[in-house]
Amino acid sequence: MKNYIHKILLLAVIIGGCKKYEQFPVDKVTGNYVFDPLDSAGVNAQSYLYGIYAIVKNGHNRAGGDYLDAAADDAVSSQTGSNIPVTLIATDAVTSFNFPGAENYWEGTNLSQAPTSSGVPDAFWAGIRNANIFINGIGVVPVKGGLSNGATTAQVWRCEARFLRAYFYFELVRRYGGVPLLGDKVYNIEDNLEIPRNTFADCISYIVSECDAIKDSLISAPLSGGDNYRATKGAALALKAKTLLLAASPLFNGGNVESGNALTGYTNYDVNRWSLAAQAAQDVMNLGVYSLLPSFKHIFLDQNNSELIFIRPGNNSTGIETRNGPIGFQAGGTGNTSPTQELVNAFPMQNGLPITDPASGYLAADPYSLLNDVKRDPRFDATIFYNGATWLSSTVDTYEGGKSKPNSSLQQTESGYYMRKFMGDFEAATTYSNHPSDWVVMRYAEILLAYAEARNEVEAAPQSDVYDQLHAIRARAGIAAGDDGNYGLAPNMTQAEMRAVIQNEWRIEFAFEEHRYFDIRRWKIAGTVMNQPRTGISIVKNGVAYTYNYVNILTTVFKDKQYLYPIPYNEVAKNPAMKQNPGW
Repeated sequence: MKNYIHKILLLAVIIGGCKKYEQFPVDKVTGNYVFDPLDSAGVNAQSYLYGIYAIVKNGHNRAGGDYLDAAADDAVSSQTGSNIPVTLIATDAVTSFNFPGAENYWEGTNLSQAPTSSGVPDAFWAGIRNANIFINGIGVVPVKGGLSNGATTAQVWRCEARFLRAYFYFELVRRYGGVPLLGDKVYNIEDNLEIPRNTFADCISYIVSECDAIKDSLISAPLSGGDNYRATKGAALALKAKTLLLAASPLFNGGNVESGNALTGYTNYDVNRWSLAAQAAQDVMNLGVYSLLPSFKHIFLDQNNSELIFIRPGNNSTGIETRNGPIGFQAGGTGNTSPTQELVNAFPMQNGLPITDPASGYLAADPYSLLNDVKRDPRFDATIFYNGATWLSSTVDTYEGGKSKPNSSLQQTESGYYMRKFMGDFEAATTYSNHPSDWVVMRYAEILLAYAEARNEVEAAPQSDVYDQLHAIRARAGIAAGDDGNYGLAPNMTQAEMRAVIQNEWRIEFAFEEHRYFDIRRWKIAGTVMNQPRTGISIVKNGVAYTYNYVNILTTVFKDKQYLYPIPYNEVAKNPAMKQNPGW
């Protein structure tokens, strides 16, 4: 870490990008100015805290103009060129020397290219350092107020900084495995910076213990208005649940990429890790604070709704539409994201049955159920633009030569599909209008699925509590309950059958939310799903009829070393105590 942590452990940038940052000139700030013992309003300290929140990523097109899941099996980038970050990752064209900066948050030092306001550091290590500065300094600020349980405002803010630090560690650990744990120390140039990595188990224990320590000193529920991004008790418990689910998953719990290497996972399997994950999810459910929003589409449009646990605020804009909307409309759109046929096929019919089930009602000649009385899962229409979909008072035409796939020099879909998710209600409009573009970091459906997944791994066969969570998620999606009230799920499934259902539910519920990319890694199935070509659809129009042909659009490659990211080469070269991940 000598190279990068020399930079980041000495860097304290006070700026942000959520709602209300840069309250004073960055280059004029000193510690005494930020942590002022005469500032009873805590104005400067709060601005510093805003800057730490700003390091949380806004995932919309953040990976070099693409969604990160385009580096998995749910999409490919429509962008052309030889240096598209998601394509480089998906085709194993990266090394420890050149890992794309768009996803290298270990050493993201190019502040001018930060994804938010100018000057916001990229790296999670910057967030950890700035959090430590705040944690050590806030005690001298006599800010007034507090919670009804006696926690002062300064204590609440301090715990928010500890939450953010734990979150940054989580993001590092799921990419790299064990990383150095710095505690509360703010390192200086005279300190020994040849710091070794802590074990994976140490990191998990640290994140969990931090969440437990701070949960009762955070605000209890999300606030409206400008404070809707703040960490809450629910966010701390949800982060704990995410961390324990990661730790219980096959990649780290018995499937270590290097047997006996405590940096890259546990060195043994323990079913109790699944029990701990289930209980952590149950703790969030028991709060009684969150519920599924009735409208799946509006999770991402209605601010302060009941499903949101932790968000990264964005601006009111049409940026999602202009970057990802289908081409061929006057309102504009460059269609950066091309969903794959694999993702399209993952959506069941509205009766809940997979399209491969002869009883589902799926018709290969009408794959999007435009004419069929039996429709697709409503989440399909809310996630994917397909040939014939309604948009801007017209239709999306992705047949060969259609207005949305003209086969010209214009950037256009590679797969025959465009991403629909996160966009506004513009089906009947003629142009786009601004709407919230907040990035949802954690939401309640994730907790329900985490509980179902963990409980399924604990029992020999899935119990009713596993089915209950899937019923709730599918009911909200608009899937019909059916005569048996099972929402298309087969009764009496085996553990393996239910595991496959749960994994598919993660895929379709959380498409493009940066779940699939990490899920195929933590489940240790990336070697299977990524070592086959990505496919799309080529549609030929013949009068009023269409012919559908599957086509290969990208050959992806996955090797076992890719289950974890490489520690950047400079870190390993300059710090003898820094061990590289296997295969890099």
